[in-house]
Amino acid sequence: MDFTLYWFMFPVSIGVATCAMLSGIGGAALFTPIFILIFPLLGPEYVLESTVAAIGTALLTQTFGFTSGFVGYYRKGTIDFGLALQFLRIAVPVAILGAFTAHLVHEGLLIAAYAVLVFILALVLIFVRKQATADHGASSFVITGIGAFLTGMVSVGIGEVIISQLTRRGVPVAIAAATSVAVVIVTVACASITQIVQLIREGGVTAVPWHLVFYTIPGVIIGGQIGPRMQGRVAQRTMESAIGILFIILAIAMLFVALRKF
Repeated sequence: MDFTLYWFMFPVSIGVATCAMLSGIGGAALFTPIFILIFPLLGPEYVLESTVAAIGTALLTQTFGFTSGFVGYYRKGTIDFGLALQFLRIAVPVAILGAFTAHLVHEGLLIAAYAVLVFILALVLIFVRKQATADHGASSFVITGIGAFLTGMVSVGIGEVIISQLTRRGVPVAIAAATSVAVVIVTVACASITQIVQLIREGGVTAVPWHLVFYTIPGVIIGGQIGPRMQGRVAQRTMESAIGILFIILAIAMLFVALRKF
């Protein structure tokens, strides 16, 4: 492995993690398309072994980024642990199931699922105005389960559905973002461990791109500290709209990639 190959991912990871901490959206939602869309454009030596390897690496990276962010929010005292536990009881086992499923699904289908999901999330981020509503237990259970399963399978979902549910309950943005981070870190950690173990079982230790995470992990740790410090300096609607537009672009590009895989 050439440990100088992915040096540029250090500053990129800082930026991705900072945005993730500000919005409550999982950083893996941005890392996965970087690995799948951008790396092939840089040359064959940058391409990861498989789509599952890209998803597993994105989840592993996000685990460290959200751990850093968790510490930052914990110090600020803005995490509602009671709310977090309500979501984690559902999210953790379902995310693990999703991670196992990823290894059984055609990679074209995985990428297509990612594209459809982020397109839907983009529409929600751009057009849906969050209002406080009554919490419906059954609906919350299903939505959280879907988000967790998709996180384990395609690396995106849990952070987006949690932050949406919390803000709709009327939880202040700062507490919603912090609590979402707490839920995401545990859920993604379980999913990433499952993904990495499966990768190693199927392809050996070298199936994991360690020379990539050598740069992404330190980057997201730094970004995870910057994000909480910037909370409140960027308008939430501005951040959501910007990420929504980016998600639409990524969804279209990923859909084209998926079609070529079939």
